[in-house]
Amino acid sequence: MLAIGFVLNTLGIGLWAIFALAVYALPFFVALSIGMTAFQGGAGLIGALLLGTAGGALTLVLGQIAFAVTRSLTLRIAIATAFAVPAAVAGYHILFAVSHIGVPSLAWREVFACLGAACIGVTSWTRLMALAETRPFEPGRVGCAQESPDHFEVVAFSACIRKVGRYLGTVVRDHL
Repeated sequence: MLAIGFVLNTLGIGLWAIFALAVYALPFFVALSIGMTAFQGGAGLIGALLLGTAGGALTLVLGQIAFAVTRSLTLRIAIATAFAVPAAVAGYHILFAVSHIGVPSLAWREVFACLGAACIGVTSWTRLMALAETRPFEPGRVGCAQESPDHFEVVAFSACIRKVGRYLGTVVRDHL
């Protein structure tokens, strides 16, 4: 009885991890691709790991910032779909592999894998939509122009960089 509980608990933690980490499938694929390309290009093991990690992190941060900043619903759906499709593909392959354990029929394994891919893709899409809530537009918060009663004033370059840096820091802190 204890062994069955241990197996079911491990399976439950694994399924929780699949759903929790599904949002990060696209950055992981980007990091893996960049790391493998760098390694095959002669960057060495440490260089490939650093480049892959930086590429994956940059993909995640830029995707979340683009999703949070954009006001267009069409663009938000496109960004969320770009994150959800690799998650669905990963979910399909994970559930197809796990279904080999207890499902003898190939047709049922395909059915479970397709249902799992749909569930994980929708979960990833929903999580990304929930991560970046729509914020009201505040003039001068992201851009370099501040609204004044009569006209737009262009602020100094260093002040603009500070504003963008503060905003990016806020977005990263809020969403990671």
